[in-house]
Amino acid sequence: MSDFMLPDIGEGIVECEVVEWRVNEGDEIAEDQPVVEVMTDKALVEITAPEAGRVTRLYVAKGDIAKVHAPLFAYEATGEVEFETPPRPAAREEDEVASPAAEAPPPALSTAPSAAHAGAASVAAKDFILPDIGEGIVECEVVEWRVSEGEEIAEDQPLVDVMTDKALVEITAPEAGTVTKLHVTKGDIAKVHAPLYAYVPAHAEPGEARPDVSQSSPTAPQEAQNRVSQNRVAPVASGGRGPYGRIPASPAVRRLVREHGLDLEAVAGSGKDGRVLKEDVLRFLEQGSQQQGSRQQGEDPAAGAASPAPQAETASSAQPSRRDAGEVRVEPIRGVRAVMARRMVESASTVPHFHYGEEIDVTELLALRERLKPVAEAQQVRLTLMPFFMKALALAVREEPILNARLNPEVSEIHYLPEVNVGMAVDSKAGLIVPNVKRVEQRSVLEVAQEIQRLTAAAREGRVAQEDLKGGTISISNIGAFGGTYAAPIINVPELAIVAIGKSQWLPRFDERGEVVKRAIMTVTWAGDHRVIDGGTIARFCNAWRGYLESPETMLLHLG
Repeated sequence: MSDFMLPDIGEGIVECEVVEWRVNEGDEIAEDQPVVEVMTDKALVEITAPEAGRVTRLYVAKGDIAKVHAPLFAYEATGEVEFETPPRPAAREEDEVASPAAEAPPPALSTAPSAAHAGAASVAAKDFILPDIGEGIVECEVVEWRVSEGEEIAEDQPLVDVMTDKALVEITAPEAGTVTKLHVTKGDIAKVHAPLYAYVPAHAEPGEARPDVSQSSPTAPQEAQNRVSQNRVAPVASGGRGPYGRIPASPAVRRLVREHGLDLEAVAGSGKDGRVLKEDVLRFLEQGSQQQGSRQQGEDPAAGAASPAPQAETASSAQPSRRDAGEVRVEPIRGVRAVMARRMVESASTVPHFHYGEEIDVTELLALRERLKPVAEAQQVRLTLMPFFMKALALAVREEPILNARLNPEVSEIHYLPEVNVGMAVDSKAGLIVPNVKRVEQRSVLEVAQEIQRLTAAAREGRVAQEDLKGGTISISNIGAFGGTYAAPIINVPELAIVAIGKSQWLPRFDERGEVVKRAIMTVTWAGDHRVIDGGTIARFCNAWRGYLESPETMLLHLG
């Protein structure tokens, strides 16, 4: 028996209401047969059967709420061997019973007799269900498997690295045993509350035999393997419709089609009965991009050869073609980059930005840092200017606390936060992430420097903890580290302000006697949420911050 997990049915949708069941428990179902209608907060969605079989249990009653990536109904696939598996009302982190993801073949039950217990009852492999790995995270990308099928594993042994939309997460083994199957391959997407891999525990129950993973069952595992092999080979498109008069496609594929504004009928399906697969949509999009590029270059997409317009004949004959003969490389936006894309669009489109620029003389600050560097190095701490920026920021918040506040979702209240958690934008290998140093107002400059060093090292390895990414109240983007002088930063919502720090330059300035002197000048550009922060507020805040940086010894007066 297999559980059908409710798949993603729309961006940001985590639950839906069951409007109407089209089948009852015990009914026979065919592949792509409409099974249930669910209502999201956007539309009515029809869920179809992933394969032929018989419905054994409806987990969610009509009118109740179904959760995405939780079991919706249970069924026995046609030809499936029945095992006594108790029904499970909901997917939980501690679940370890078999519960394959939607639109994937049922996991193979690895059963084989042990040499020492010939004829004893065989043991079914357990599925490890991917648990919640972060607030709001429903899927992740498998970056690297550290084990292979058939390998022995120990409890708490690191098995796989997965990339969420926030950080790289290491998944460890819940107990000792033997890996029998990897359900998700490297580079593919794993769903929370869906099987990630299968394993056989090291200890067997009394009277049970431990399976030999070197052998395989000739029935279900082989069928699953054949099904996977068929998915890897793109057969010739049949262009037909399913037995219910609709183009066969999974909800996830339909969502992909909607997101790109495509017509499902325009995409040639390469699956059974013309079923449109994800690969078909991606191939269609890639071909469309190539054809559009060809038209822009004056080419005939059908012929694939240069066909310049008559007006450009002379120019074309005089200049050699520079068209690259290579194929377009398609790289999906996933993980941290996907989140950054969504958040930047949200911030730029919903928050009215107000920018404010200033120059800060950091000559004295540079001199102070040089004097303190040996002290910090003695404690294995690298002292940069960033700890001073953060500490001065926390002190300036005392004078203008609205820079460290939040707006409620209804934009009817301002929530003044009790702590100053300063985020810093880090260009990690996974993309731009913003970990934050907690309670800067309570830490010394040296303690802030230690936290920055820890977070920077973790970010560059892509292993920042979820807690380090949550709770930021105000952010700093140090573009000067890359040689930049000016920038107009975008606010890291739900924060209300962010500052971009440019590089420090030695420039001529007039002193109090009117003489030209050499000073270290740094440019900064603030961005504030103009719904609650006006020009005067951000100017006063920046002046207070600049005062601490230009006369860093004044920060000593405020150390608790």
